[in-house]
Amino acid sequence: MVKDLFERIQNNKGPLGKWASQAEGYFVFPKLEGELGPRMQFGGKNILNWSLNDYLGLANHPEVRQADIDAATQFGAAYPMGARMMSGHTKYHEQLENELADFVMKPAAYLLNFGYQGMVSIIDALVTKNDIIVYDVDSHACIIDGVRLHMGKRFTYKHNDLESMEKNLQRATKMATETGGGILFITEGVFGMRGQQGKLKEIVAMKQKYNFRLLVDDAHGFGTLGKTGAGAGEEQGVQDDIDVYFSTFAKSMANIGAFVAADKDIIDYLKYNLRSQMFAKALPMIQTIGSLKRLELLRNHPELKDKLWENVNALQNGLRSRNFNIGDTNTCVTPVYLQGSVPEAMVMVNDLRENYGIFLSIVIYPVIPKGIILLRMIPTTSHTLGDIDETLTAFEAIREKLENGTYKEIASRTTVDLDA
Repeated sequence: MVKDLFERIQNNKGPLGKWASQAEGYFVFPKLEGELGPRMQFGGKNILNWSLNDYLGLANHPEVRQADIDAATQFGAAYPMGARMMSGHTKYHEQLENELADFVMKPAAYLLNFGYQGMVSIIDALVTKNDIIVYDVDSHACIIDGVRLHMGKRFTYKHNDLESMEKNLQRATKMATETGGGILFITEGVFGMRGQQGKLKEIVAMKQKYNFRLLVDDAHGFGTLGKTGAGAGEEQGVQDDIDVYFSTFAKSMANIGAFVAADKDIIDYLKYNLRSQMFAKALPMIQTIGSLKRLELLRNHPELKDKLWENVNALQNGLRSRNFNIGDTNTCVTPVYLQGSVPEAMVMVNDLRENYGIFLSIVIYPVIPKGIILLRMIPTTSHTLGDIDETLTAFEAIREKLENGTYKEIASRTTVDLDA
């Protein structure tokens, strides 16, 4: 007898979905209201927000807001209609591609509607069943889903582990020799949970020994790292050696969309083989023209990045001086690692929001190991030193409650499983 397809879904909500009745609307799918920025409203209360990826504070920059308004007034939300190959191509899309390529020091670039789908499709387009993929085990979900489409062999290496990288490159080399294929090596410029930069300089050095091409997802590095803001490759002095550079507009550019940059022949190939773009409506003019303004500000106002790093250093140094574990982050992403269960984490975050007015992202099992609570903060140019002092004071208070068992005792009075 054939099972009902939905039986599994109804009986098993998944590792995160099982918390939905207690978490939805508060811990997940929360509704933040008001103007985007460090101070917003949540549940009818004013909160200090550390959960926006608006690194450079461009979301509410007056020139950005005006550019968005002007584009909407001139073109509306629908223009252009159709995929770019058929009817949706404009001079503004070309201009943005040329300026992005120049900014990240690559010969050519291609616009993407979304970062997630873009990366999935890039991986799918770059490899055949004869090729081998080698990628970091802590890669973002978009990379993992792109690799899942691959019909050939793939190897994961331990996170940022050079010995594991080389071991898997050796395996990939042997297999590619047998299949007659090539090797695609994938890493991130910045790992968005831990805040570590990918070891791009060391990976590039391995190119002298192994014949592979390097794809870098630099979503969190673009605009925040490097002398000009061109990202982790510029920061580490190896931008020229990145074969395919990818970033999204959803972080420093405070917008929707993404791009991929590489040598012209690679971009030309992707333009005609990237299925997520070939069969999708072109990026609307509001986002396209709006991104041109954002890129102009990013290029011409280095003080935005300077202020960002002033806040990053103040927050991270303040946490370290108070003996908080923030791992080995060397980017703007600021993780704080604490020990506790999922129910304790829920009580803690409720306390932070309701009694201290602080909103941030909480990361728990299965994203990270059981028994670990990761509180992730994204400092931005728009935050103030006063915001940082307020947060450090609150963190000292919640750590004390976690360590003295206050949160565990409160959690024990609920119906959740304390062993989670």
